[in-house]
Amino acid sequence: MSAEPLPDSYADLVRLFNGLFQPSHATILVPGGDEPEYLPADGECRWNRIVFAHGFYASALHEVSHWCIAGHRRRQLYDYGYWYEPDGRDGDSQAMFEQVEARPQALEWLFTVAAGRRFHLSMDNLAGEVPGQRERFAERVHAEVRCCLDEAMPPRAARFLDALQAFYGTRHYFQGYPFTRAQLIGSEEVQ
Repeated sequence: MSAEPLPDSYADLVRLFNGLFQPSHATILVPGGDEPEYLPADGECRWNRIVFAHGFYASALHEVSHWCIAGHRRRQLYDYGYWYEPDGRDGDSQAMFEQVEARPQALEWLFTVAAGRRFHLSMDNLAGEVPGQRERFAERVHAEVRCCLDEAMPPRAARFLDALQAFYGTRHYFQGYPFTRAQLIGSEEVQ
């Protein structure tokens, strides 16, 4: 496996996801504009749509991770019924963000490695970051990764992870990948 990131070819990712989940879950992955969003099926479109920002590969993996976690009821709601507060959150709001984002970012990390790419932990709060916050969040994400690997992964996530490994030929690489907390905070290179 090369240490160089692969070119962002989201078309393969879209085909892979849609081939798996359009028939079974009436859900498609589509590139979008400025903001990612989840749109449940409605009178204008019979498909549930996971819209990722600007055609960015990392955005697609992140949005798929949210979908893999969302239960049936949440998948009937716009953006799964979650709130979003933009960059500049205060400490309490950031703590709430971290609580709901740890598991999606853990799955995103797993998906990213399975796709042979580099993962970047996202605090999504550049204007409001405080000392120690990144390390605390990294610990939460790392704990969620360990839980997924050691205990149980959501079924849709396991299916997508398996498909990514098969498509990119990363199964052996993935099995030997260390998934350390230090990688998340930048003291080890994340591949």
